[in-house]
Amino acid sequence: MIISFKKVCNFFFYRYKLHGWFGNYATWHEAQKQCTGYNTTSILKKVKKAILKVKNGEAAYERDSVTFDTIEYSEPLLNIFKRIAKENKDVLSIVDFGGSLGSSYFQNKRGLNDVKEIEWSIVEQKHFVDCGKQYIENEELKFYYTIEEVLQNTKPQVLLLSSVIQYFEKPYDLIEKCVSYNFDYIIIDRTAFIEGDKGRITVQVVPKFIYKASYPAWFLNEQKFVDAFKMKYRLINDFDSKFDPREQLDGLWAYRKGFFFKKIVK
Repeated sequence: MIISFKKVCNFFFYRYKLHGWFGNYATWHEAQKQCTGYNTTSILKKVKKAILKVKNGEAAYERDSVTFDTIEYSEPLLNIFKRIAKENKDVLSIVDFGGSLGSSYFQNKRGLNDVKEIEWSIVEQKHFVDCGKQYIENEELKFYYTIEEVLQNTKPQVLLLSSVIQYFEKPYDLIEKCVSYNFDYIIIDRTAFIEGDKGRITVQVVPKFIYKASYPAWFLNEQKFVDAFKMKYRLINDFDSKFDPREQLDGLWAYRKGFFFKKIVK
C-alpha cells in the first residue's frame, strides 16, 4: 500500500483516537503489562515487505512499515549528514542504532548522491539483523547485532538514534552508554518530549493499518535530556520533527525533536 504522509496524518492522527499515547504510569513495568511488545514476527514480516518494495523501486521510501509514493526529507537531518561528510573529506560513516531494516538509509541516500563514500551500519534486534543480512544488505548498508561489533569492523564518525531512546526502560542509561563510545557526532531525531519538569511513561497503541502492537514509551524532559550529553558533547543545533505532529496529553504539549551534538575536543 502506497499512500502520502499527509493523508496518514489527517485521517489517523486527528480523526480517531483509537491509537496514540495513553496513561501516565508510575513504572515501566506497570505500562509494559498493558502491552503486546515489538518483538513479534508479524511486525518484521510487514517491515520486510515494505522495505523490499523500496529496494526494488516499487515505492519511494518506508517508515514504520508504511510505504510512500514520494520521498519526504527532513531537511535539517539531511543537511547535518551533508555537513558531516564535508567535514570528513566527503565520507559519511553512520551507526544507525535501532534503524529497522534501513528506513533512514533508503529515505536519505538519494539526497546524499554527492557524498563520495557512505557506510551505513544498522544495529537492531537479532531477528531484524538476520533478515537484513539475508535480504537487504548492499555495499553501503550493513547489519550488526551490537555497536561493539560495528566498531570492530569500521570506524564510524556518527551515531544516529531516530525514534529510539523513548522506547528504552532506562533512557538515560542508554544515553550514558552511547556517550561512552566517543563518536565524533551524535544525531538524535524524532525523540519524544513533554512540557513540564517531569517525564511521563505512557502506552503507545500503534494504528492497526501499520501493524497491531502496543509498547511502553517515554515522553522525556527536554532540558534533562540535553544536559545528559553536555559533559562530552556540544549541542550544535536542534530541530522539530517533520513527521510527528504536536499533540496534547492531559493539557500538556507533547512533541518530537532532533538534536545535533559534536564531541568536545579538549
